[in-house]
Amino acid sequence: MLLFGCQGTLTEETRPRRWNIVLIVADDLGYGDLGAYGQTQILTPNLDRLAGEGMRFTRFYAGSTVCAPSRCSLMTGLHTGHAVIRGNYEVQPMGQYPLPDKTVTVAEVLQSEGYRTGLIGKWGLGGPGSEGEPNRQGFEYFFGYLCQRHAHNYYPEFLFRNRERVLLKGNRVAEPRLDGAGVAIDRAVYAPDLFEEEVIRFIEDPDPRPFFLYFASTFPHANNEAGDEGMEVPDYGIYEREDWPPPQKGYAAMVSRLDRAVGRILESLERTGHGRNTLVLFTSDNGPHKEGGFDPAFFNSSGGLRGIKRDLYEGGIRVPCIAWAPEWVSRGEISDIPGAFWDLFPTFVELAGAESPGRLDGFSLLPVFRGGEPATRPPLYWEFKGMQAVSFDRWKALRLSPEDPVELYDLLQDPGESNNLAEVHPDLIEQAGRLMEEQHTPSSIFPLEEPAGNRFK
Repeated sequence: MLLFGCQGTLTEETRPRRWNIVLIVADDLGYGDLGAYGQTQILTPNLDRLAGEGMRFTRFYAGSTVCAPSRCSLMTGLHTGHAVIRGNYEVQPMGQYPLPDKTVTVAEVLQSEGYRTGLIGKWGLGGPGSEGEPNRQGFEYFFGYLCQRHAHNYYPEFLFRNRERVLLKGNRVAEPRLDGAGVAIDRAVYAPDLFEEEVIRFIEDPDPRPFFLYFASTFPHANNEAGDEGMEVPDYGIYEREDWPPPQKGYAAMVSRLDRAVGRILESLERTGHGRNTLVLFTSDNGPHKEGGFDPAFFNSSGGLRGIKRDLYEGGIRVPCIAWAPEWVSRGEISDIPGAFWDLFPTFVELAGAESPGRLDGFSLLPVFRGGEPATRPPLYWEFKGMQAVSFDRWKALRLSPEDPVELYDLLQDPGESNNLAEVHPDLIEQAGRLMEEQHTPSSIFPLEEPAGNRFK
């Protein structure tokens, strides 16, 4: 069976029967934080190797500029004008607004095709007992944090394995909360170390079924509850002697620890023989943060782009993306073809030989991985807390609230969005306004206008 026509077609000779998929998503990692994307101070040799042996995207976008809506877009193949979750709406006492039970996730589709599905790390799309629990959304196995606030704490008192709480002996929070968030005063078990080991165990499980592994790392997110000491690491590693402020050392150490985990994943795939039939895709859920004492300007974490996390300028949503599969992904290629989180659903489903259910906002990137051309790119669209942005052709338009004028930037000539061309191209402003209206479906839970009380974080 041919998965797609034209240049870049995978034939039976070049495509193993059932592909494994390893999706690695960093948390608040900026476009400029990897050596392959120009970073010179933080060392990321394994991710740089991944880029050198695979394809590096220069115009790839997260689903949103904060965690929950970005991850919802990833799981559902819908952008934030259509997705059910469009902000970090906190549901007390534990968790965020959950994915409804009727939601069809990419994990559910792959599971129905006989895949072993696992999620290790941070979920953020439904707390314990809710409809949004990972085990109710297509994941056969889950280990990690359900709640985003809980995931702030790198030394939590407990984690979840499927629906069961797992106590981490020796960790104690000063003021225990039901959601598990807070600052540990006794620190014995570093949660990311557990995730790294769980990832390797999942890959090396002898189960013969193909697998989909979603490794949702918490690096380099800050522990927001810890103030300026929120970059929690057991040690600064190779950065111990650097003349940097402690939060910058902590951030760099987190990125290098994530890089180490990627190196171990590649070693595990090679050791088990899965390397020839596994797609590894690495990306980040939004731009760099300014929390926990960290200053994103210190390492140029936005990579010269304007904005950071919570902005719809490029620095808030353009993220690293690397695709690796030595048997067929073009080696050492750099692609400037725009892609987004909502493209990964149809990409993975097509790779598995399945069909996407219903209407999705994305399209498959498989032809791009082979150096070919994709189908016509639909406009890219985001909305968050009253802000809207749309990207079409070489243009990016955004407005900071429904009452503000639309700004316009030429991303090919001005990726840093420094020159607003709105007055020069009124025709494009009119087109952008129409696209924003067309791509937005009203939501009673996440209205476009920011609600009173600022319940969206």
